[in-house]
Amino acid sequence: MGKGLAVLPATCMERVKELKAHFSSFLQRQDWSLPCLPYRGKPRPSLEECLQWRESFERLLSCKHGLYAFRAFLISEFSEENIAFYLACEDFKRTRSSAKQHSKAEKIYNEFIGTEAPREVNIDHETQEITRANLCEPTPCCFELAQRRVYILMEKDCYPRFLRSPGYRDLVSQLTPANHKPRSQQNS
Repeated sequence: MGKGLAVLPATCMERVKELKAHFSSFLQRQDWSLPCLPYRGKPRPSLEECLQWRESFERLLSCKHGLYAFRAFLISEFSEENIAFYLACEDFKRTRSSAKQHSKAEKIYNEFIGTEAPREVNIDHETQEITRANLCEPTPCCFELAQRRVYILMEKDCYPRFLRSPGYRDLVSQLTPANHKPRSQQNS
């Protein structure tokens, strides 16, 4: 037990450093605030909007504030790579230039799926192989299977935990009329 971090493989240490740098830079962004903290000077989601997030995972992701809150939750659980991969795939589907498709496809694969990917998503080996084969001729749907697997993982695992999380409950509580103070009283 006394050996500490020195016994970890170099790849693990590199991953830890990458996560630390990524997390630190994210926290330093000026627009960062946890969903459970007041939205300082920014538009807040309405109570109705927050309650609609419970209706479905799709509803949560289709809302700007919902996506923001869910992403913050995933960061707090060190699993932000899932939503980052999902969003990268959505962006990739909108790419029309075949030259850009090829470079974006390689970048997504190398970042999230390939061997020693720095932000590897949790998909099975068969899905990895199918996705790798799809890269020979990238099309807007070459990541479809992997994206669907990650979506299902988030929907079945992360989404229910998000709805039970203190951050989501606190946000709903802050927006509930009995707990919601007018702006003039919040600054006093």
